[in-house]
Amino acid sequence: MSGVRVEDRDDVRWIVFDRPEALNALTRADLRDATRATVEAPGRAIVYTGAGERAMCAGMHVESFQGLSPDQARALISEVGGFVGAARTSPLVTACAVDGYCLGAALELAMGCDLRVTTTRAVFGMPEIRVGIPSVVEAALLQQYVGLAKAQEMLLTGDLWPVAELPGLANTVVEPDRLGAATEELLAKVTRHSPAALASQKRLFRTWQDFSLTESIARSIDEFAAVFADPVTARHVDEHVARVRKRP
Repeated sequence: MSGVRVEDRDDVRWIVFDRPEALNALTRADLRDATRATVEAPGRAIVYTGAGERAMCAGMHVESFQGLSPDQARALISEVGGFVGAARTSPLVTACAVDGYCLGAALELAMGCDLRVTTTRAVFGMPEIRVGIPSVVEAALLQQYVGLAKAQEMLLTGDLWPVAELPGLANTVVEPDRLGAATEELLAKVTRHSPAALASQKRLFRTWQDFSLTESIARSIDEFAAVFADPVTARHVDEHVARVRKRP
């Protein structure tokens, strides 16, 4: 049975990891279901979260790594990368709503998303080193969120860290009973903007991470010009100018 449940509420797709008895750990079938739900998502935003109170997701089920040949290992981690990459490159706004454990591939997913809302009892970690394997894929982003020294410690020890000890990782930290509402409130501030502008800004974030400053600035100019091909953008600009003109 799939451990992924999909709920479409208004303009937001909620992708729920739903195997709470296993801390919502993912199988390869779950990866494929979650990737498909991401790529085919309608609306304006996607939220990834977990069922139950113990974990958002404990990452890949540890049995997934057992007995792999190098080729099989490459295929598995490519599927993980494909899923996380689908969230990172989606034109929709992506968010992780985290309560409890968020480990391994789940932390990679959280870092690949645009926004992170967590509860006060959220716990993060990259425990792959304890299994005997390195952390890869979006683990490359870890130092941007927590700093180089902390990232090295997290990756080399496999220790788990409460959100309070990882400043800069979460956009919002709330009590557990506020997680859903706080996620919706943050998304409401973002999704009211032009979809074309949001998609463009997301591409620019990736450009700024992937290229030199000079190249990033040059590509920014192209992005800015291209947005004006979208009629919704032109309407948003006109509406904003009209509001400004009405101010005293």
